[in-house]
Amino acid sequence: MSILQFQNVSKSYGDTPVLKDITLDVQTGEFVVILGFSGTGKTTLINLMAGLEQPTSGTVTFKGKPVTEPGRERGVIFQNYSLMPWLTVNDNVALAVETMFPELSKAERAAKVDHYVGMVGLSHAALRRPAELSGGMRQRVNVARALAMNPEMLLLDEPLSALDALTRANLADEIEAIWHQDKKTCVLITNDVDEAIILADRIIALNPDGTLGDEFRVDMPRPRDRVAMNNDNTFKALRGQITTYLMEVGVAAKVDETRLLPKVTPIHSVPAAVTKAQEGGLEEKFLNFSQLDKIYPTPKGPLTVVENFDLKVNKGEFISLIGHSGCGKSTVLTMAAGLNPISKGAIKLDGWNVEGADPERAVVFQSPNLFPWLSAKENVAIGVDKVYPKASQAERQDVVEYYLERVGLADSMDKGAASLSNGMKQRVGIARAFALSPKLLLLDEPFGMLDSLTRWELQEVLMEVWSRTKVTAICVTHDVDEAILLADRVVMMTNGPQATIGKITDVKLPRPRTRKALLEHPDYYTYRQEVLDFLEEYEHGARPKPKPKAIAAE
Repeated sequence: MSILQFQNVSKSYGDTPVLKDITLDVQTGEFVVILGFSGTGKTTLINLMAGLEQPTSGTVTFKGKPVTEPGRERGVIFQNYSLMPWLTVNDNVALAVETMFPELSKAERAAKVDHYVGMVGLSHAALRRPAELSGGMRQRVNVARALAMNPEMLLLDEPLSALDALTRANLADEIEAIWHQDKKTCVLITNDVDEAIILADRIIALNPDGTLGDEFRVDMPRPRDRVAMNNDNTFKALRGQITTYLMEVGVAAKVDETRLLPKVTPIHSVPAAVTKAQEGGLEEKFLNFSQLDKIYPTPKGPLTVVENFDLKVNKGEFISLIGHSGCGKSTVLTMAAGLNPISKGAIKLDGWNVEGADPERAVVFQSPNLFPWLSAKENVAIGVDKVYPKASQAERQDVVEYYLERVGLADSMDKGAASLSNGMKQRVGIARAFALSPKLLLLDEPFGMLDSLTRWELQEVLMEVWSRTKVTAICVTHDVDEAILLADRVVMMTNGPQATIGKITDVKLPRPRTRKALLEHPDYYTYRQEVLDFLEEYEHGARPKPKPKAIAAE
């Protein structure tokens, strides 16, 4: 039986069309996932379902009646928490209960609050305020508040996207359990393919032009276990179909060859005489982490965050560093960048100790930190002018424009940084890093703040540019697929404190790599399983067994 219908719905803002000719039928008790990406109108779609906006043309109906305003029968959970900061968890949920059920006695309302707070696993934190909660716990309050309205239908607008990978996975499992228990109709907007497959009865793509795309039915038994699914042929086939479709309709084509890179020498290059003397010697162990420790002083005494991190990286190798939040991945990266002092041990690059920041070690952070008053070209040129002092102005300009073209910004070089999207800003950050001709490229979750489609695009861009330079690189990530896609080796870290290397997997997949080709490779899911198994072992805060310390000689 149909509960929600869209009939030829379009939505425009002024002269700008956002959604075009949407026809959709959601059945009672169904879990539908709309797989959409930035700029496709997904939030507008959920707002139309909620009655927060009205269509420009066409009709939206709930149980046969036009949706003209918000209603208690449609509970909405947004990406942002919107909690009252001065109220406790119980009090935030009570606001919804008191608004929707004024006829209940005080005791009945309190019992209803307790029930829904317990349902999302927050009974132990019922008297805490939002500032005392983690991001995942705040989103749980948001879910409890929506459930307390006892809606017939739940509308979820990317409620998990602001959370770390582990919290996101756990909360997705809870949402599925709640849906299964109450058999409510659910519509979820997301940009995560795996999340969609785990939760949905039916997945519908939202195309970049605002139209509905292909539909994919998920015929897999519930509950669906993330790790077990990795060996499920139905999952693999469906994942491949959806990813291929999204890549074809959404990922822009690579730039054409138009500009040659000038032969200019950066100031941090090793002099020719030194290079000749070191030939063959520094191809191996080009980057050497030797018994690295990071210790922070605390009121309770020294805290060892990273312990005995020991890794040898060959010249031109690409390393992915993965582990759960708080395992010290970024700490290792910032020490390699010279931005964080080393407590014990050493890091050597090209035979020299790493001491302080230097353009020979280029860093791309999650946020690219551009100067907003400068253009994309001017942001990249700042570093280039310093690194190539002997090059002519024309040659330096060619370096800047070459890498901006490589990252797909040929038509946006002169745009101000403030006017660029997040994805475009990160492209500038990547271009800036490569333009320095660094000996070592360090990437700290460079795509973590971007939607999946933009992330896929930039991973392709990164691989394409890296394949030209073969710069030695380390990328910190929490994304298993990203780690395997990029790396020659995936280095897995145990949980902190005293985090260390727990396992290293050699990725012997052919290059150049594309996401589509890897999904079709027979060994891809074997590598994925290795990483998933390791992360699952450490998922609930497991710690490595302490190793006996060697007694130092007198």
